Amino acid sequence: MSTEFVNSVVAAIRNVTGGPSALHEPIFQGMEGRYVQQCVDTGWVSSVGAFVDRVESDLCGITGTKFAIATVNGTSALHIALLLAGVQRNEEVIVPALTFVGTANAISYCGAVPHFVDVCSKTLGMDAELLEEYLEAVAEVVGDGVRNRQTGRRIAAIVPMHTFGHPCDIVSLGALANRYRIPLVEDAAESLGSLYQQKHTGTFGRLGILSFNGNKIVTSGGGGAILTDDPALARQAKHLTTTAKVPHKWEYIHDCTGFNYRMPNINAALACAQLEQLPQFIEIKRSTALLYQEAFSGIDGVTVIVEPEGCKSNYWLNAIRLDNGRQQDRDLILRATNDAGLQTRPCWTPLNRLAMYQGSPASSLRTTDELYAQIINVPSGVGIGLTRRGERP
Repeated sequence: MSTEFVNSVVAAIRNVTGGPSALHEPIFQGMEGRYVQQCVDTGWVSSVGAFVDRVESDLCGITGTKFAIATVNGTSALHIALLLAGVQRNEEVIVPALTFVGTANAISYCGAVPHFVDVCSKTLGMDAELLEEYLEAVAEVVGDGVRNRQTGRRIAAIVPMHTFGHPCDIVSLGALANRYRIPLVEDAAESLGSLYQQKHTGTFGRLGILSFNGNKIVTSGGGGAILTDDPALARQAKHLTTTAKVPHKWEYIHDCTGFNYRMPNINAALACAQLEQLPQFIEIKRSTALLYQEAFSGIDGVTVIVEPEGCKSNYWLNAIRLDNGRQQDRDLILRATNDAGLQTRPCWTPLNRLAMYQGSPASSLRTTDELYAQIINVPSGVGIGLTRRGERP
């Protein structure tokens, strides 16, 4: 019966959380207060300051990239990364339909059109095999790159996203992008600390981006970053995100349309303190993922989503997947868990269903539609693990 099944799911989640729990709340138990107070005391709270420089250096050390440019959020980072990749108005950018709306919005900011493709049930990210088949059917190699035979628009970039922190098949996607000479821009907004074959996500394409929103594994309140190994792209990224101002002691000269996208120093201070704790955060979240696997191991009809083979996930958001035939229980579980103080959420509404994107080109999205009907995100904050250890006040 549905009631019995729903109750067993609620009990399994509560067994891990120990009681009411938010989906993902930030934890501030390090140097956050001291670093932010230092900004206030010195007056360096805006987009210039020692913590901005430090967070960029720290991110290079963590991810292995040569350059990191701190921004006000992940969407702004992706907007600039797409512009630097050469995306122009009335061009198309291939993106998974199963992602946060910010991924597609950044494409729209460029005046371009998101082109939605399907995802893989094993990784939840863009399906390389299906994309290869799809490109063979719709893509035409021409003098200035690749065009969509059906729309006539140039396909300007491919943007894979690492869903819930789980790395997608980024190497295969990169090889496919190279074959078609389409720039790869990696949306690693959710996957700080995640590795694909020992290499950090966000570092496989020409450019990658991160997010430090309030619900991410590391937060600066708002914040993001652009990652690249290309010094020219890094210089241009910093220039564009600083209103394209030409350096001068007093004159305000701007050589192109720029953006006020630089991360403020006070946010960077928060990020620096959080990054110091990233190894501990990842260890705790991976332990919580194991607890969920144990809690659901005896419940038929539901499985816990785990990291893909050969990858190390930060398990930003834990998720369960209902088996075929149990989709009708999704909303019952969402209602019962939230009523019990256990904040759960469904996966994002597939972007091709949103009003502003219903006219965008799309491949068959069978797996996307299946996952949307089956996935439930469960409480995943670091505080769950700290509470179980008795380390949270």
